[in-house]
Amino acid sequence: MKRSMSSPLNDSGDKENQEELLKLSLSTGSRPLSMAASSPLLQTHHQTTPSSPPIDPFSRNLQSLFRITPPPPPPSPPSHLYTTLPQEIISSSAPTGASGSSRQSKTRKSPVQKLKPGKTETIPSPYPWATNRRATIHGLDYLLSHNINKISGEVQCRRCDQKFEIEYDLKPKFMEIASFISENKYPMHDRAPANWMNPNLPNCKLCGQSNCVKPIPAKKKSINWLFLLLGQMLGCCKLSDLKYFCKHTKNHRTGAKDRVLYLTYLGLCKQLDPEGPFDP
Repeated sequence: MKRSMSSPLNDSGDKENQEELLKLSLSTGSRPLSMAASSPLLQTHHQTTPSSPPIDPFSRNLQSLFRITPPPPPPSPPSHLYTTLPQEIISSSAPTGASGSSRQSKTRKSPVQKLKPGKTETIPSPYPWATNRRATIHGLDYLLSHNINKISGEVQCRRCDQKFEIEYDLKPKFMEIASFISENKYPMHDRAPANWMNPNLPNCKLCGQSNCVKPIPAKKKSINWLFLLLGQMLGCCKLSDLKYFCKHTKNHRTGAKDRVLYLTYLGLCKQLDPEGPFDP
């Protein structure tokens, strides 16, 4: 019993002696052989090179215990990955907008128009100023060089129901319309203005009533396009007539009459003067 009670005191004394010997060996650079053989920590210290500064073994073990090694960075993709992808894949992987779908600027093209069975693009010329192609007129230079200076058309009064002809001077009337388009093309925003949609009609020379004369309806292939243009009466045409013109002049057709009417005005002016500012 006496022996077991005295062992803690001896142990504490031995620990104090060992710590004093350890401090002494670290300060002088030498250490007892008994400590080197008994302590694994001192064995680790003994393995260090003489030229390296002394390091506290307890601190070194704590540092190695709590050292956190950062994870390796993810491998970077090869530089040629995106350059070798097809253009379709690159465009489809582009970031989407707020609506959830990628938007790409596309040029609107008119769909290929197919004629009905038995129909052809060429027809007998209905007027001297019209070509043998549907909804197509001759150019201004051609008409003036062939002394076609007057353009006439048949009309009917809505009050007295009388029919007669009206004649327009080609060059002055066309210059009037061309000047209006040149000055107002951008403010129109690709839509026909009100004076084209609801044109002022000519007065009747027979009964004297004003704003009552309208062009006589005709089959689509026989529409007097140049006469209606010079009289600014294209707004009297039905929507199907205007779509017929756009169909055969390769213009995009929509259901809005102001849009189709705008394309008809500019299309006819461009046929007269291909170099003018009449591109839709």
